[in-house]
Amino acid sequence: MLGCEATMRIPGVIMAFVIALPVQSQDKQLLKTTRAAITFVSDAPLERITATNKRASGLIDPVARSFAVQVPIVDFEGFNSPLQKEHFNENYLASANWPNASFQGRIIETMDLSAPGTQEVRAKGVLRIHGVDRERIVPCRVVVADGGVRVTCTFPVSLEEHGIRVPRVVQQKIASVVQVTVDLLFTERMAP
Repeated sequence: MLGCEATMRIPGVIMAFVIALPVQSQDKQLLKTTRAAITFVSDAPLERITATNKRASGLIDPVARSFAVQVPIVDFEGFNSPLQKEHFNENYLASANWPNASFQGRIIETMDLSAPGTQEVRAKGVLRIHGVDRERIVPCRVVVADGGVRVTCTFPVSLEEHGIRVPRVVQQKIASVVQVTVDLLFTERMAP
């Protein structure tokens, strides 16, 4: 079980997920992320932009097959220049207004996180970016091993669907659809 200090670091959407768990789930263990890498790639005709965030946090309830992941926008690193990162945060993602992206929902297929092996599942939930919610179904690979539970997936995100406007002058430098790759390792067990 996590100590008080570690519990206080769990971001808002994750804490809301824990609080919203049904009372009957109190006897089971949640899995918490211990390593995360969320990468996006904008591959436009005149420029390729890549940035990675290693500060995402997440929880999985293996019995209810529910999950929640939160990504702090300002923690994306990479970009082609510091000015590009500044524009990303101020002009496009407006991280002062919407500091986090999140994805929470349920795993559609039954999965067994107690047996080693690889499982292909689909995560169905609400993806929130730039304050705009979109329901998504994302195919995921779940690998259970001695080191924990690793969840990986890649999916497209349309900027327009999330209210992110790209000025005409830079439309050849910023793709209208970016590819997002998620690589999460869940090893820490905690009681809800």
